[in-house]
Parts: sequence; C-alpha cells; structure tokens
Amino acid sequence: MGRRYNSKALQVIVSVLILFNVYYIVGQNVGLATIFETVIGIPYVWGIIIGVTITILYIGLGGAFAQMITDGIQGLLMAIASILIFVSFFWTIGGGINVFGELTSQLNAVDPNLTKAIGGVEGPYNSVLAIMAVQFLLFSFILMPHLLNKILSIETEEELAPFTLSTGVVLFVISTLMVLGGLAARVLFPALDSADAAIPMYVIESFPTIISAIIIVGIISAILSSTDSLYLGVTTSIGNDSYRILAPLFKKDLTKEQIDSQSLKVAKGSLIVVGLLSLYISLDRPESLSILIQFSFSAILSGILAPIALGYFWKKATNYGAIAAVITGAGLYVAFTQLNLIENIYLAMFFASLASFVVMGIVGLLTATEKHEELVLKKTV
Repeated sequence: MGRRYNSKALQVIVSVLILFNVYYIVGQNVGLATIFETVIGIPYVWGIIIGVTITILYIGLGGAFAQMITDGIQGLLMAIASILIFVSFFWTIGGGINVFGELTSQLNAVDPNLTKAIGGVEGPYNSVLAIMAVQFLLFSFILMPHLLNKILSIETEEELAPFTLSTGVVLFVISTLMVLGGLAARVLFPALDSADAAIPMYVIESFPTIISAIIIVGIISAILSSTDSLYLGVTTSIGNDSYRILAPLFKKDLTKEQIDSQSLKVAKGSLIVVGLLSLYISLDRPESLSILIQFSFSAILSGILAPIALGYFWKKATNYGAIAAVITGAGLYVAFTQLNLIENIYLAMFFASLASFVVMGIVGLLTATEKHEELVLKKTV
C-alpha cells in the first residue's frame, strides 16, 4: 500500500498494525501446546516453550524459501487429515448414508441449542447480522499479509488460475471437514473441559495409533504452516517497512547497501524478539483460541480493507484518505472490543470497517486533485 499511495507514513503505520499478528502467533503456540498436552501428556507451559523453540529454529534456518516449499507439503497433509476425519464419521457417528442426519440428531440430544439456526445460541453467531458479518470477514481474509504473499510470489500470470483453484479446493476441504470433526467431537465428548482439545481427543479415540499419528502430524502441519507465515510477515514488515524507512531519518549518511544489510539483520533479530513476546503472552492460557485469533486478524482487516479495495477501484483514493481509514478502522475495532461497546467480534469488525470506508471516502473527496488522479491513471496503465 505504501507504493500504491506513495506514502512512507502509511507504510510505517500498516507495519505497526501488522504487529497484531503477534496474537495470531500466540493462538498457534497455544494450539501446538494443547496438542502436546492432549496427545503426549507434556505440561502446557513446556508445550509452549517447545513449540516456540521449534518454530523459531525452523524459520531461522530455512527462511522464506523453506516456508514456501513446506507450506505446500503441509497443506497436502492437512487435506488428507481432514478427509480421514470425515470418513471416520461412518463408525463414530453412524447412520450410514444419513450420517449428517444422525449427527444432527445426536447434537440435538446433547443440547437443542446446537441445532438451532440462531435463536438461543450463545457466542458470536447469535444473529443474522453476525452471520452476515462472518461472511464479510471470510471475503476479506485473503487480504491478510501472510496469505497474500503466496499470491505475490507467483512468477507468471499463467500460474495464477491453477494456483487459485487448487488452493481454494484444499482450503475448502480443510476448513469444512475440520469443522464437522469439531461437531462430532461435541457429540462424543460433551463434557470436554476445553473446546481447543476437541479435535486431538477425537482423533485419539477414533483411529488406530498409526492413523492417529498421521492425522496429528497433519494438524501440527496446519499450525506450523500458519505460524511460519505469520513470523515471516511480522519480521519482514519490521525490517522492510519500518526500519528501512525510519533509519535514514536518524542516520542521514547511510548508503543503500548499509540499509539493505541492516534491514535484514533487524528482521532476523526481530524473529527472536517476537518469538519471546509470543511465548510470554502464551503462558497465560486464553479461554478460546478461535476468539483470540479472530481478534488479531480482524484488527488488521478493519484497517486495511478500505485502502486496498478503494485503492484498486477508485481514482480519488488518496494517501491521506488511506491513512485516515487505517487509523479509523483499527482504532474503532480495538475500542469496540476492549471497551465492550460491541461485544460481538464479527459485528465490531464489520462496523469498524464500514466506518473506515466512510472516512476514506470523505477524506478522498476533500484531498483528491486532478494531479493526483492523473498519477493514479498513469500507475494503472
């Protein structure tokens, strides 16, 4: 966005906003520790320490290239694990070809609220507007930096269509079948203390040891795949988007080669700092991984959605409008959630994003000039 709007200030502001991904990393740390605790019996705190150590070493030794290659392999493992979990419904839930009807009946027996569309349901999915806001979130999720960098790494336009189709199919399989696995676990383990342990417990109880191990590896792959992308996104943002811009303001005599070298060192050093910070936050176990992760990326999306969308479609999208939108969207989301002005995290994101669109539209109309529109037109030709 810094290049699109020709604004270094915007680039630095967005890099600060990307730091919300630390909470996303915390969620991955907790997920990994929960698997260690459920499957192997390792205490939670040691699981956090082991998980963070493995991830930092993995990224530090391999870097971006290792991340790109292994993400593809891990995605395949995740898809296989998801399919196996779905197939297991035929012996864990039963019902034959009517397995989904049987699953619904058993969920209703556990708690009638589980099979209601909206009414009586507790949590963030308790209204039509909230469900619509979830769809808005899913539409926006591809704009997250740690996902968008996969698309930006494609070398030719011909590779874009098959990449988008294949990743879309794999993501659909993983997200849909794993959710169904969670519902099955709700039936089999209605008194489970932690919802975060539902899938690991389901796998252990539903499969032979060897198959369970393969599926657990698939789940761990899912966590590592997300975590390495998040670490690289945060550290690259710190090195390239913050240090590279701010360093020359304090040291006027730096050469381009020095800035490049120092930016790389800052990015590598920040990997340790971010890892230790995430470890410290992870020690205080959150009540829900899902809510924690959604808070992190919703804060980012609330700020960047309007500048990206309007920057692509609207000639009057200016750097001033983009800066105002980022600050408005992210700021309102944090205010809505932390001050309990809007308790539902999805609605908070929706209204914060809507406000950022309005603010950017107003500021854009007030600050756009003919010279600006000619520059935008020149960039798009």
